Amino acid sequence: MRRVPTWSPDPTRFPRFDLLDGPSPLQPLPRFSEAVGGGAEVWIKREDLLPLAFGGNKLRNLEFLVGAALASGADCLVTSGRRWSNHTRLTAAAGARAGLPVHLVLSGPIAEPPNPGVRLSELLGATVHQARSGDREERRALTRRVDEDLRAAGRRPYVIGLGGSGMIGAIGQVLAGIELAAGAAEAGFVVDDIVLPTATGGTQAGLLVGVRTAGLQTRVHGVAVAHPSGELRPAIASMIAELGTLDGLTAVAAEDVELTDDQLGSGYGRPTDGSDAAARLLARTEGILVDPIYTAKALAGLIALSRAGALTGRRVVFWHAGGTPGLFETLEV
Repeated sequence: MRRVPTWSPDPTRFPRFDLLDGPSPLQPLPRFSEAVGGGAEVWIKREDLLPLAFGGNKLRNLEFLVGAALASGADCLVTSGRRWSNHTRLTAAAGARAGLPVHLVLSGPIAEPPNPGVRLSELLGATVHQARSGDREERRALTRRVDEDLRAAGRRPYVIGLGGSGMIGAIGQVLAGIELAAGAAEAGFVVDDIVLPTATGGTQAGLLVGVRTAGLQTRVHGVAVAHPSGELRPAIASMIAELGTLDGLTAVAAEDVELTDDQLGSGYGRPTDGSDAAARLLARTEGILVDPIYTAKALAGLIALSRAGALTGRRVVFWHAGGTPGLFETLEV
């Protein structure tokens, strides 16, 4: 078995609050591989099976973000996102595990009865502050107001940025990239390509640095699902540059960032014919469900690459980022 280099962040600089119970499963998809042309050997990394609140890759970010909050003396967490956000639901779960009250600022419109994402977050104990619209600036202003109100009441909030991205959160994804390299080595192969949904960029930045640190030249294909690549690419490049300053991590060139808008369609939270077809195909060949907001669009990107011959003869890992409760949302159309 190939030996994979390891790395651990400095615990004094990046304290960690454990939320995981081991690696997420890495599984082959033989029937799906055949259905998309048979030229690629497709595997899936099941981040949706991580242990809390329907799972999702953002738990990796939250191990270090909650660790930072506790180390700073914070007594509550504040973050924001759309009503179906994987990150906000998992922040509510992580806060419950850590004993930290959580305030979530969610985009509107406000629905009656509340949407599934809102109900799940409230079930986990979070206080939900809901904006009236989906406007990003309205959500930012409401987040600032919640933070100010908490401080005025004598609380010590720790504000987590959108999606839990930024260098602290991305450290969790660096470790995920190294974990993938080790899991593939144990299974007897080297990962040629990763395909993943990219919303705020932290997962893609961390995975790219992680696989390079593990000694792989794996191509990491980001499929934009929320914002166009012109907006995302500088953010990813900035996170890669920051991560490259940490001892023990491999520096990665901005030119290594691969990102496509091909599956974005009419925007975030709006399914496409391709994402619907991709979700049906995986469900009917492998019995695995993906949400229509993030993961199905990335799966459609993988199918397009495979059918174009771009993955022929390669071993490809599809990064199932989670978000399964999105299947039960009433999406924007």
